[in-house]
Amino acid sequence: MLHDIPFNDGNPDLIVGLEHSEDAGVFRLNDGTLLVQTADFITPVVDDPFMYGRIAAANSLSDIYAMGGQAICCLNLVCYDTCNIEGHELRNILMGGLDAVREAGAVIVGGHTVDDHEMKFGLSVTGIVEEKNITRNNCAKPGDTLILTKPLGMGILTTANKVDMASEKSMEDATAIMAALNKGAAKAMNEVGVHSATDITGFGLIGHALEMARASKVSFRLNTDAIPFISEAVDLAGMGLIPAGSYNNRRFAKADVSFKPELSDDQKMVYFDAQTSGGLFISVSPDKAARLLDKIRENGAIQAEIIGEVTKLEEKSIIFL
Repeated sequence: MLHDIPFNDGNPDLIVGLEHSEDAGVFRLNDGTLLVQTADFITPVVDDPFMYGRIAAANSLSDIYAMGGQAICCLNLVCYDTCNIEGHELRNILMGGLDAVREAGAVIVGGHTVDDHEMKFGLSVTGIVEEKNITRNNCAKPGDTLILTKPLGMGILTTANKVDMASEKSMEDATAIMAALNKGAAKAMNEVGVHSATDITGFGLIGHALEMARASKVSFRLNTDAIPFISEAVDLAGMGLIPAGSYNNRRFAKADVSFKPELSDDQKMVYFDAQTSGGLFISVSPDKAARLLDKIRENGAIQAEIIGEVTKLEEKSIIFL
């Protein structure tokens, strides 16, 4: 639907537009500073209004971090049912979002609210990045090391939670993972220097990795033993507690993915699983990988791991070993 709409009118200061499904748009302000813009919102993924607000804000902020930027100001995006959601619940949602924005070092400058039968909350975020630090999704290079900064399984767990099938411990873990900002990982990328990055959200690990591999014209070899995930997600996937978006991801990407034969269908679904506020997926030269991983962990990552490597383009773009 979008391919023939002339969004880019040839303005030379538009650095990143719609060309490669990047995480955010980027516009040059001056010779050294770039403006980074994004917008996102989600429906509730946890029961607690405050934590839902914080998670939704963290999810929106993540696109700025994926580009190597820092957030400076935000607008609230709110859709809520005035007949069924109490005012104090909406207030707690907004307070949760504000909590994440303050941690990001940004400010809320306003927003927009509409009456809607389905609750949605998120942010429009404006950030900045030094031109030398911008991390696009089309610059991964053969030989690079691949790092993931958060575990997988959030979509399956939040789907199971809606029917009270997820354990309390797993939901506590999932809530903490989704609520955590990718700010520290972005700071580490700037300090060490990386080739490419994206964040893992609605298209799952495979979907976002595939976008990055295709844009970079390379293949990714991923080590299944190294990819972090919440273990209960595999069992819940086996019960069919899988979000619709994860099935869509599988339909979209399966033709360009190779799995090792011993992987179960349930474990494969964890890799297709639609994430909320997932981690950053980073391509970095191998000589910098250990230093980058150390700095990401020092900056507060819940779980960050080396999960694979970049190769020259092979028959499949994503290869699980």
